Amino acid sequence: MSSAPEAWVVAAIAAFLIGMAKGGLANVGVIAVPLMSLVKPPLTAAGLLLPIYVVSDAFGVWLYRHRYSASNLRILIPSGFFGVLIGWLLAGQISDAIASVIVGFTGCGFVAVLLARRGVPSVPRQANVPKGWFLGVATGFTSFLTHSGAATFQMFVLPQRLDKTMFAGTSTLTFAAINLFKIPSYWALGQLSTSSVMSALVLIPVAVAGTFAGVFATRRLSTSWFFILVQAMLLVVSIQLLWRGMSDILN
Repeated sequence: MSSAPEAWVVAAIAAFLIGMAKGGLANVGVIAVPLMSLVKPPLTAAGLLLPIYVVSDAFGVWLYRHRYSASNLRILIPSGFFGVLIGWLLAGQISDAIASVIVGFTGCGFVAVLLARRGVPSVPRQANVPKGWFLGVATGFTSFLTHSGAATFQMFVLPQRLDKTMFAGTSTLTFAAINLFKIPSYWALGQLSTSSVMSALVLIPVAVAGTFAGVFATRRLSTSWFFILVQAMLLVVSIQLLWRGMSDILN
């Protein structure tokens, strides 16, 4: 990575946000790749941040090892793997801009539906296997392209109204498995290299600190405020991804 101080500052912020996401603040980590793209090409940024995601995942998995929805994991992990394989096969045909537009549009649409249903009594839904597989594949696919599969993950899990820590644990374990599965494909495509891994190792302590900060914040927010925060971050990130993708396409 560049030795410029601003590049390391941006990378440190991105690493801390990734850690917070793994600690339970879903969507925060989605900002990391766009942020790093200010100082690095998007694919290079994704490759640099993948080792940080993987190490942060390890701490997140340990912290939430007793709080997760097994029924959701049985659906989302295998379908997410399939989505990664599709992303690997299509990586040369789909640009970051198109992927950003797809994720951003999906996230904005989901929040719009939630707002439209506000005030309408909602009953927690059970995990639906066909829907879960469809959204799980989409989660793995978008995560492969830009490390931003949270929107489709939440479209499936949020309507189930899980306890906040179970929601956080399910998210952490799902993306931990998907990120591990991305390593061989990133390496084969040249997005992950020895130099990027060495640069990422320097940022690992920052990411670990972010993980514990995320756990601290998650446990001290009420359930209602937690989901309001998750939805608000989803909207902000989705708009940012949509704007960036459309700008890249038009330019």
